[in-house]
Amino acid sequence: MTAHATLAPLTQAPPPTWAVELRALGALAGPLIGANLLQMAVFAVDVVFVARLGPVEFAAATLGVFFFHILGFGLIGMVGAAEPLIAAALGRRVGAVRQVRRSFRMAMWLAVLGSLVVIAVLNCAAPLLRLAGQDPAVAARAGSFCRVLSLAVLPAVFAALIRLTAAALGRPGWALMVTALALGVAVLANWCLVFGNAGFPALGLEGSALSSVIVSTATCAAYVVILLTDRRLRRYRLLGKWWRAEWSRMAEIARLGTPIALGWMAEGGLFGGAGLLMGLISVAAIDAHAVALNIAAIAFQIPFGLAQAAMIRVGFAFGAGDRAWVARAGNVAIVTGIAVMALSAMVFWAVPHWLVRLYVDPAREGAVASLAVALLGIAAIFQLVDGAQAVAAGVLRGVQDTRVPMLIQIGGYWGAGFGTALLLGFGLGWGAAGIWWGLAVGLGVVSALLIWRWNARERLHLSPHVA
Repeated sequence: MTAHATLAPLTQAPPPTWAVELRALGALAGPLIGANLLQMAVFAVDVVFVARLGPVEFAAATLGVFFFHILGFGLIGMVGAAEPLIAAALGRRVGAVRQVRRSFRMAMWLAVLGSLVVIAVLNCAAPLLRLAGQDPAVAARAGSFCRVLSLAVLPAVFAALIRLTAAALGRPGWALMVTALALGVAVLANWCLVFGNAGFPALGLEGSALSSVIVSTATCAAYVVILLTDRRLRRYRLLGKWWRAEWSRMAEIARLGTPIALGWMAEGGLFGGAGLLMGLISVAAIDAHAVALNIAAIAFQIPFGLAQAAMIRVGFAFGAGDRAWVARAGNVAIVTGIAVMALSAMVFWAVPHWLVRLYVDPAREGAVASLAVALLGIAAIFQLVDGAQAVAAGVLRGVQDTRVPMLIQIGGYWGAGFGTALLLGFGLGWGAAGIWWGLAVGLGVVSALLIWRWNARERLHLSPHVA
């Protein structure tokens, strides 16, 4: 496929059939899924280099990256609420250029304000980690790591905003190309700065954090160049009049985006909390949890990309006021997400030992390997519900419904999920497997309730007002 074909404009016209909608969804989701998978490789590069620095440095980086990701992804979720507004404006067509520019501009303003808060928290990482009972030496190194890493917050959020905006405007292929560039920069920057190659100073842990800053800045710069040079994107003049305030639009983005941010943080916190529970069992449980979770996270990038694309497709239909199109776009996305994750679940069931061997040598770490294989069997089940809840949340964002889904996520993840993990893992003595069954229960509850809400959208007045 040529670059021109990959970047071809995506129609905002109502598709007449499920097959046409599926093709449109695939054209939009494919590059986003590819970019998500490449982003996982960027994260893996950091892990590979930092792991060689020693256990204290690796633990510090793990805690620091978790801090950064849960706060950063929350902020990206907030400013990403501009995307359903942009998609709806494109669906309405009338005055779309001005509305798109307004939403993008005020999302940028919100990114700046939110980044100041995230940066302040990251600079307080060391005392916060000590309050959480972490080892003082690890907390101190994590604090130093986070101070450098905080410089990556704003360019990372800007890059994510531009990426989704470009996708909504018919240029999803840029996400794949730019993230491939980021992977190359990550390898080179870590190689130079962590161990002092090519004449650079050996900065160790701080070098890894600085490489993340460089990667985020380079990614953001690449997207800015694309906005200024891509013929289709340039017509929207997204960076024009960036100083002009539209307070009502910013408030609308914050109203839609705050629940998205809290929902994402609740899900990330659930898996982080599960890791802490594993630490109460054994070191082997922590390692097996990390291996199985990494494998599951790679598979999750597919429904996550589908959810991003589905939000845009449903947003087009919502803006056009076409209820039949809304239903078709959402249903196609949910069915596709479940079908894809059913395939990944089959792989988890069929060849778990092969997957675990990519991370752990069973001959040397037999306890970790066998437990990771057992956890993958449970992951095969929650793959289905995890994919379903991700896409269902995406289609609901497309109709600008975020507050109740947030309440469902918080209640499902922490009430049903974490509560069941505690009960099964410790109350009934199921150990690590019980904790993962708790994750499956939480994801299942959220999935069922979000799909119910989507199917009940007419009764709940979530469909477009225009017939």
